[in-house]
Amino acid sequence: MRVLIDKYSQHVYHVAYSVLRNDQDAQDAAQEAFIQIYKSLPDYRSEGFKTWITRIAFHKAIDAKRKLGRRSAEDLGGDEMVVNLPARDEDVLARVIREERQEKLRERINQLPAQHREIITAYYLSEKNYEQIAQEAQVAVKTVESRLYRARQWIRSHWKEEEWRE
Repeated sequence: MRVLIDKYSQHVYHVAYSVLRNDQDAQDAAQEAFIQIYKSLPDYRSEGFKTWITRIAFHKAIDAKRKLGRRSAEDLGGDEMVVNLPARDEDVLARVIREERQEKLRERINQLPAQHREIITAYYLSEKNYEQIAQEAQVAVKTVESRLYRARQWIRSHWKEEEWRE
């Protein structure tokens, strides 16, 4: 557990701080997140680990923000409580998930055979159309179409479906 804390403490703190905007509250939420991470390790399902802990930290920070909101409403004697989470706080989690998926995809594409890697990279990552790829490779458009078809077939037969559907 010490290794996890050493490696991810800054990240978990930053996620909590992005929601709470208070150093002490973020530290408390980060500590709660690590307790939850420790308790939940047996349930971890080999998804992206950083995404998983980010999700836990984000939810612990939201819980803390709700508790703080209730406490301040009680202090003021108010019966109603409104908790506004800025939209960009949710963007932190979405950005981390997107970056992790992109990194995973890059790693998977780098494992493709060279001819498939080139066509997949040009079409999907560089977002070039068939004509642009054909012109750069000095081949016919039909050749680009067939290479892309073969690369997709290779991916379907060699990757588990969840690896290429993300």
